[in-house]
Amino acid sequence: MGADALNVRAIYRAVHVMDSPKPYDTISLKVYYPASFGDTDIERNTGLIPCDSTKAPLPVVLLLPGINVPPEAYAWLAKDIASEGYVVVTYSWISEEMPGFISLTPGLDMTAFGPDSYGKGPSCPAIAPILHDMAALNESGLLEGLIDLDTVILGGHSAGGTVALMNANANWFESVKASFSYGAHTGASVALGWPEDTVLPLGGNIPVLLMGGTEDGVIAESSHRYGKGHADSAIHRIERSYDEGVSEGSGSAMVIFEGANHFTFAWPTDGTTGRPFIDWAETSDGELLRAVMSDCVCRFIKSAVSGDHDLKELSMLVDHELVAAFNSK
Repeated sequence: MGADALNVRAIYRAVHVMDSPKPYDTISLKVYYPASFGDTDIERNTGLIPCDSTKAPLPVVLLLPGINVPPEAYAWLAKDIASEGYVVVTYSWISEEMPGFISLTPGLDMTAFGPDSYGKGPSCPAIAPILHDMAALNESGLLEGLIDLDTVILGGHSAGGTVALMNANANWFESVKASFSYGAHTGASVALGWPEDTVLPLGGNIPVLLMGGTEDGVIAESSHRYGKGHADSAIHRIERSYDEGVSEGSGSAMVIFEGANHFTFAWPTDGTTGRPFIDWAETSDGELLRAVMSDCVCRFIKSAVSGDHDLKELSMLVDHELVAAFNSK
């Protein structure tokens, strides 16, 4: 964990979202990539450092944020993944997805989550324009010809993790090869018309990694949104999402981290927005947890991209002292 600042660099991009009302029609991207520092005059004058082309072609990892969680909270993970030979995208999108509720968002099409519409199309309007911009980035500039546009991994935290799981479907995005989440599940909101304790299926039949923490107070304290059962459980709906929504033989896994809470994955935590005040306290060291989380994500991505459905890389973490539970399919 902790890629060197000259081994991983980033550039900024702006993406227009069609059909989104102004001023909520622009997504700001930060695109991380493995760099090769040459200490040239151009690098010193511009700050632009070339990509390490020896690691190309670079698959794309798109990190979808939680509600009101700034992209900087995922920089620790983005840098670690990029150092392994990936283009990693974090982003900031301010939107009014519900009347009067303006927030940082992963991008939620609320009309796509109801009983009559779920599974019929994408529910995250951010994914398509961002992937389109990755194609443009591959045409010119620092990353010209270096991006593997046919290999995309969706990952996310909290609400971003949920939509990463729900949108990892090659019928909608044919380049998506795997998905991972932390602090997320596919429980269906009763406010949208679903019966209590409904867990929605995943339709992608691709490798999926669901991660959670034993001290996730945000999930536990939000259980009333999905039904009355298991109101005090941090992981029950994550377990059900894995058990009921993930296909056997798909190269998927569930990992629960001992002592991790909801915002262990988003660091540093900004307590001025969102709901970190309902989270439970960590009971393990956060820095150590993020180190093993990063290792877990990188191992999973490597397995998914290489087609290792036996998860040999990931299964090495089974006996780690900070892994409370490990299951694979």
